Amino acid sequence: MSKKEIKNFYKNKIKLISELNNSYYNNSNPKVSDQEYDNLKTEIINLEKKYDFLKSINSPSKTVGSKPSKNFKKDLHRAPMLSLANAFTEDDLINFEKKILNFLSKDKDYKISYSAEPKIDGISASLTYKNGKFERGLSRGDGREGEDITLNLATIKDIPKKILDKDFPKDIDIRGEVFIQNSNFEDLNEKFANPRNAASGSLRQKNPEETKKIPLKFIAYTFGYEKGLVANNQFDFLKKLSEWGFKTNPLNKLITGIKSLMENYNEIEKKRANLDFDIDGIVYKVNDFAMQRRLGNVANAPRWAIAHKFSSNKAVSKILDIEIQIGRTGALTPVAKIKPINIGGVIVSNATLHNEDEINRKDIRIGDTAVIERAGDVIPHILSVDKQKRSKNSKKFIFPKNCPSCGSETIKEFNKVTKKVDAVRRCSSEGYYCDKISIEKLKHFVSKEAFNIDGFGKKIVENFWKLNLIKYPQDIFNLDFSKIENLDGWGKLSVQNLKYSINQKKNISLEKFIFSLGIRHIGLENAKLLSKHFVSFSKFKNLSKQIDYEDMLNIDGIGETQVSSIKSFFSNETNKKVLNELKKVLVIKDAAHNLDDGLLNNKTFLVTGKLNGISRAEVKSLIEEHSGKTISSVSKKLNFLIIGEKPTKKKVDYAKELKIKVINQAEFLKMLNKTS
Repeated sequence: MSKKEIKNFYKNKIKLISELNNSYYNNSNPKVSDQEYDNLKTEIINLEKKYDFLKSINSPSKTVGSKPSKNFKKDLHRAPMLSLANAFTEDDLINFEKKILNFLSKDKDYKISYSAEPKIDGISASLTYKNGKFERGLSRGDGREGEDITLNLATIKDIPKKILDKDFPKDIDIRGEVFIQNSNFEDLNEKFANPRNAASGSLRQKNPEETKKIPLKFIAYTFGYEKGLVANNQFDFLKKLSEWGFKTNPLNKLITGIKSLMENYNEIEKKRANLDFDIDGIVYKVNDFAMQRRLGNVANAPRWAIAHKFSSNKAVSKILDIEIQIGRTGALTPVAKIKPINIGGVIVSNATLHNEDEINRKDIRIGDTAVIERAGDVIPHILSVDKQKRSKNSKKFIFPKNCPSCGSETIKEFNKVTKKVDAVRRCSSEGYYCDKISIEKLKHFVSKEAFNIDGFGKKIVENFWKLNLIKYPQDIFNLDFSKIENLDGWGKLSVQNLKYSINQKKNISLEKFIFSLGIRHIGLENAKLLSKHFVSFSKFKNLSKQIDYEDMLNIDGIGETQVSSIKSFFSNETNKKVLNELKKVLVIKDAAHNLDDGLLNNKTFLVTGKLNGISRAEVKSLIEEHSGKTISSVSKKLNFLIIGEKPTKKKVDYAKELKIKVINQAEFLKMLNKTS
């Protein structure tokens, strides 16, 4: 699958999930089931993990739900309502636990207990109690801000209005799921498509008296903000919820070990059809609260929890054609155009073939009857083809050795890290020679995560390209608006709006500018690291000496792969010309200096050897939390070398030679006023 196709597919998924969010949260009219929605969310997140050039402010990895409706008063959650990463296989769970053990620097045999809680397919809500009294109820909203639906929630009998227990916290947000039992839904199925739709529509009625008529239920499972909670782990907290008068899921269990999690998963999946409420998976939470706090969160999801989803969806269809799409970095991606088919409530007409090796390995051909799976993978993909149904005239698919766009030779690069040839074949052209790559570069340049030019979407990029109005990024800021005004669908007002949007974006931060260039392997995080390193655009633009590139290897998080991509970018004269032209029309702001006054401010660190009870990731997090910085090698820029068990002798000797202070774990923690 080419980069262009991946990007287009991704943008379509973002558009779809935004539409579903709007329909669900703002119009009280859910279009798909919770499982279908979660599948879409997983596809998007997996896309972003696999391809670092895919980013969107509307991505479910950055948001939860949707912006609150204008029909209700909006209010901020006192603690964000986070989303959850998804697991679909036993391997996913093994990997989940492995990451936890690595982060906590625990031995692989260390036993972690999990609170396993079946995930009810309903509507999330957060209930604020002060001095035992229910005072406010919010919908999830976008995870940061929700709708005030207090009056509607107050009609639900399962929600206690006053709690007198002495151990109930003085101030706490109890969170749970609002749902309708399947047996009660039978009386409502003429108005709603499914129980979740019924719960959603009922909760968001303007008149609480109408909500009161609906048999809504509430199951509690966690808390957000709290003051005065006495509980050491999740399972004890669930018991307390029951003691305080909240309903909890009767299928909750405390489980240790992945094998036991899988046994419980299989048992519950068999029971699904006989339950009186819909569940779409099981949520596993590290039981110990202290361990949860240590693990913390990644983006908008906790490291210590994951949702294990139930079965994937498969279907059979015919491959009508195989198209080669070309992405921003030249990757050629094959996509199967299939006879449209409904998989899990979604009409699928495209399926990824991943790369040339995948086509050859499975011997996939045009005209084949194929099994399509739509699960937690990037996009719907082909599992296999039925060779017995293959036509006698069927021909093996030959992957193009030349770029379908510009005719340049296609190549497979040697990966220095894996010591293998990449599976992806790429167009070998550089700069803006290949039209398809150029168009994708321009789309990336104006995207929301880059310049974020309102009203300058991918269709406008394509149209302006065809009309020769833009060929390079600088052309966007030198458009002939008089010509645009005479185009079909354009007028004075729309042209003025576009001109205003473009002019508004002539001021940009260095990190966003670097990201906007679409340099391969340079995503938002790497662009941020580079901007802090170079500080100014002039220093970045004047990259040329070998020592400049070698110096970048000292940036923690930047490796040979990224440096090689940057070097390739600057070796192309067209790219350098683009930078010079953009400098003439833009104000590129220097990276902000770190003004933090943490304990480790202006100090740099490097870890060598194994530490006791704490991982390198956690050490890095602690250093950054206290305004310090980690670098990747011993140099004159290093202030402290932290050594653990079996440190690299070469690093220690070199540090001593440079008179860099060598400290152990206890000394490092002492700097933070902590004890080991």
